[in-house]
Amino acid sequence: MTKEELSKYIFDTYGVSGDNPWPKYPDNVVFRHTNNKKWFGLLMSVLESRLGEDGERMLDILNVKCDPLIIGSITKEKGIYPSYHMNKAHWISISIGDADEEQTKALLDVSYELTKPKIKRKKD
Repeated sequence: MTKEELSKYIFDTYGVSGDNPWPKYPDNVVFRHTNNKKWFGLLMSVLESRLGEDGERMLDILNVKCDPLIIGSITKEKGIYPSYHMNKAHWISISIGDADEEQTKALLDVSYELTKPKIKRKKD
């Protein structure tokens, strides 16, 4: 999966286009819910050494929110890391093209669900 394919998947699945809040980093794209503006994904490129790997190759990564109970085990999977530049207790980084595509989509679904607006119940 490429960055472009991932962006198309996000648009087709959630009806959301990415935006770029940082002119200094034009390749960084944020995916947000349309109603509450919460992020459910951040697509960017980083050096693999920033993720704890040896080497200086640039990786396209997707940061997604994740259930803290599974972060310890999920980051042992190929292409999944503790989050770069975000709260490592609640977010993970997925290396696009290195991680399993179906797993990437499933983790994106989890992030979307964790960040969607909460339904408020009326008090009786």
